[in-house]
This record gives sequence, C-alpha cells and structure tokens, in this order.
Amino acid sequence: MRWAIMIFWIVLALVAAGIAYIRLAPSDLEQWHAMPAFQSDSDFENGANRVVETGPDGLALLAEVAKAAPRTRLLAGSPAHDKMTWITRTKWIGFPDYTTAVQDGDILRIHARSRFGKSDMGVNRAHVDDWIAELKQREGRTGSP
Repeated sequence: MRWAIMIFWIVLALVAAGIAYIRLAPSDLEQWHAMPAFQSDSDFENGANRVVETGPDGLALLAEVAKAAPRTRLLAGSPAHDKMTWITRTKWIGFPDYTTAVQDGDILRIHARSRFGKSDMGVNRAHVDDWIAELKQREGRTGSP
C-alpha cells in the first residue's frame, strides 16, 4: 500500500510538471513568428493554411478578430509590419496553437498550427476558418472588398 501511495504522488508530480511545461515554455520568435511559402488553401495534420482576398486592411481587421478571441494573445508583429502571430491556448490544459498572418497586397495569408503533438484533430482548421468568417463579416460592416 505504501508503494502505491508513493507511485501515485510521483505520477501526480510528473503530470503537474508536464502541464507546467506546456503552460510556461517560452515561444521562440524565430520558430513561431514565421510564415512558410504557400499559394493556396491547405490542411495538414496539425494545422491549416489559408489565402484570403481582403484588400489592404485585412490584417488590421484580423487583428481585431484575434483580439476578441478567447484565450488568445499577440505574440509578435503589427499591421504596420504586415505580419502578426497570435497564441491561442486550449481551455483546460493550455496547449498553445500559433496563428501567423501576413498581408501581401490585397491578399492575407494565414498559417495556423499547434506546437505539441502530431495531430490537432482539426482544431486549428476550425479556428482559422471561424476567424475568416468573422473577418468577412467585419469587412462587410466597414465597406472593404
């Protein structure tokens, strides 16, 4: 019985350490504030790429959408620099997902991916598609293309 209690506490400590690492690990800007080259929409195991025609103010509108998104904070960039990266964390454990957007003329390129694991079960695809839907609603309100 004594060994079982000790094993329980060791497992509990390992789980707590893992959760602390997930929540507190620093984000390397060179790795996460980066945009791969892509020309069309695509989905992959732990994320999604989207290309959206927005007009020149698309990134500024997306910044408003991201600012209102739950558990999302800006990691780096600004509309003035034509590139921004946000971290969105899951509700319970706090797994980080990174979304980078680049304004390229009238085109907005969005790259969403998870940091941990090989598959995000479509979470990033759904979240970026939700952001794009909200972006299009805001475009309609401001009179942008």
